[in-house]
Amino acid sequence: MSRVEDAGTDTDAGTGTGARTGTSTDTGTGSVASRAVSPLWTFGLLRSELTTTFRRWRTLALLGVLAAVPVLIGIAIKIETGDGGSVGGGGGQGGPAFLTQITNNGLFLVFAALAATLPVFLPMAVGVVAGDSVAGEANAGTLRYLLVAPAGRTRLLLAKYAATLVFCLAATVAVAVSALIVGALLFPLGEVTTISGTRISFGEGLLRALLIALVVAASLIGLAALGLFVSTLTNSGIAAMATTVGLVITVQILDTIPQLHGIHPYLFPHYWLSFADLLREPFYWDDVLRNLGLQGVYAAVFGSAAWARFTAKDISA
Repeated sequence: MSRVEDAGTDTDAGTGTGARTGTSTDTGTGSVASRAVSPLWTFGLLRSELTTTFRRWRTLALLGVLAAVPVLIGIAIKIETGDGGSVGGGGGQGGPAFLTQITNNGLFLVFAALAATLPVFLPMAVGVVAGDSVAGEANAGTLRYLLVAPAGRTRLLLAKYAATLVFCLAATVAVAVSALIVGALLFPLGEVTTISGTRISFGEGLLRALLIALVVAASLIGLAALGLFVSTLTNSGIAAMATTVGLVITVQILDTIPQLHGIHPYLFPHYWLSFADLLREPFYWDDVLRNLGLQGVYAAVFGSAAWARFTAKDISA
């Protein structure tokens, strides 16, 4: 099944481009009659985007690398503690605070892995997928066929953004599930000690891990919109991916410069690690809500910019 046929299109016999445009072509006169857009066609378009995204070897490789990070962290901690050492070197200058708890409870590997991948690995993976979403189609020469489908440019752009958001969730889940499995295999499981010092049951800790994974995935929606916008600016998938990843690195650097503290609250990665507040008793929502609100603003601004650019984009190849 072809890229466009999978989106729910059909064609009359004897046509050339009709098979990929989603229109019905009269072979005698060459006139084109547009079909009415149905909800089923829209779902078919989204299904096609999801299938295309998750069938790529690049996407599978990104998910594999992300799933491997918790494995490496778990093995490294197991080896270190097995040699009689202490996590973080015993001097309080080690990695995330979650690392010191992993040997006592493997569930903390989920929190540590998300804290380790969110600043770098997760945004880079999302940047690659989002940056290639439109530019990759343009480079492959399939975008112009999709654009004349009855769904139009707006629905196509929304489908691509939705597919990118699904990847954000899949990437986060890959890290969390891998960390949970490795943590259960290498370390004991039991009651969870919160940052506030209270103890909660393992079941409640597992629910908090799920909530944290959802918050981490939601923390990437602003970046996904930014990458989508960059993808509409060029016909080169590689250039779009490199630009998006470069922007992530640049903003991360800006967020670490003390002299620029005035703009820090407006940078999309500033509140990414606020998910740690969900391990307090009770929850501390302030920074978490700031993070989600900031992501919503970025999604609205760059999503609108992507729509404005894409609807006016001249597709000639």
